[in-house]
Amino acid sequence: MYQEQKFDIEELAGISKKNIEEHLKLYSGYVKNTNLILEKIKELEGSEKDAYALAEMQRRFSFEYNGMRNHEYYFKSLEGGTKALSTESLLKKEIEKEWGSFDKWLTRFKTVALTRGIGWAVLYYDSQDKKLLNAWIDEQHLGQLNSCKFILGIDMWEHAFVYDYPTSEKKKYIETFFANLNWEVIEKNFATATKQ
Repeated sequence: MYQEQKFDIEELAGISKKNIEEHLKLYSGYVKNTNLILEKIKELEGSEKDAYALAEMQRRFSFEYNGMRNHEYYFKSLEGGTKALSTESLLKKEIEKEWGSFDKWLTRFKTVALTRGIGWAVLYYDSQDKKLLNAWIDEQHLGQLNSCKFILGIDMWEHAFVYDYPTSEKKKYIETFFANLNWEVIEKNFATATKQ
């Protein structure tokens, strides 16, 4: 059984406590539904008459599971207050190597985040080819990159910002998200990914 994680998120500039509280309730639902689906799969295993139901549970599992994990990365990146990315950071150096400059990467990443639809903009580390990649993930699970490690993600479902910004102001939400990041957490994600 997966356990709901607790996050120590201080007051954020431009993202209200109400928005975080409601967002955390959705995260809680992903944890509960992940566990529920695993229970149902166990109940249905071995029964040929329930093969269709089992297949549908398996299909739904990736949505709930990735919703749980994506949100854990998201909320952890907002814990501990805003902390800038160090100029000596290995992540920053890798970003500069891949995109030429941190600002070029950031502009590209924000463009990915503005993709129409619901989903996530994610910075991955491809441990096989040893490079960083930006990607758009539809919903919670469609388009996840195999063998790549999640470094940073911004939730672009309306639930992530609707209490503070109308849907027409997604760009403001993106700017606010980046203004509140704890880059030390993201650097740790990168360090963990590059060790594997």
